[in-house]
Amino acid sequence: MFTGIVAAVGKITSVQTQGAGSEDGVRLEIDAADLPMGDVALGDSISLNGACMTVTGKSDTAFTVDVSRESLNCTVGLDAVGEVNLEKALTLAERLGGHLVSGHVDGLGLVTKFEPVGESWELVIQASRDLAKYFAYKGSIVVNGVSLTVNRVEDTADACLFSINLIPHTIQVTTLRHLAVGVQVNLEVDMIARYVERMLSVSNAGNLQS
Repeated sequence: MFTGIVAAVGKITSVQTQGAGSEDGVRLEIDAADLPMGDVALGDSISLNGACMTVTGKSDTAFTVDVSRESLNCTVGLDAVGEVNLEKALTLAERLGGHLVSGHVDGLGLVTKFEPVGESWELVIQASRDLAKYFAYKGSIVVNGVSLTVNRVEDTADACLFSINLIPHTIQVTTLRHLAVGVQVNLEVDMIARYVERMLSVSNAGNLQS
């Protein structure tokens, strides 16, 4: 479990394919930057741009993870050298500064607007219609591992647009500062909304059968 509060911006420094086939995954080496590694053990979980990965090797300043082809197919930003948002798994002794985050990417979004508004930035993302039911005004969303608040939701015939306000601090301490129109991002919907949707769908199915 995570909070969506980015602890450091690291960098993927090496991407090594794990085989010769098109279905093989990759091994990533990540410069941990300002993320303390002293309490990280092999097998621990670290979120990379919102995707929960298992530490397979580590040093005082870096670590490695193995990413399956399935994970690569469902995410962006984990197949090339570049900066990534990092967060270690939540412990029960820490504050929940963002919201409960599983580190499982639900889908990809497309940036349709990223512009300054006063001292902040407005970020508008287009998501698929199947994720639209999970977005709500003032609800939570994770974008590339960052816990954010939805300010506006607009449903269209074939997609859903939601707007987020990014304060200067978020821009400064995460990779969201690199976003631009046309860039894809990893999305994780609110965990509570997901369970509510499941409970309602099962309840409705039962009512129809009775």
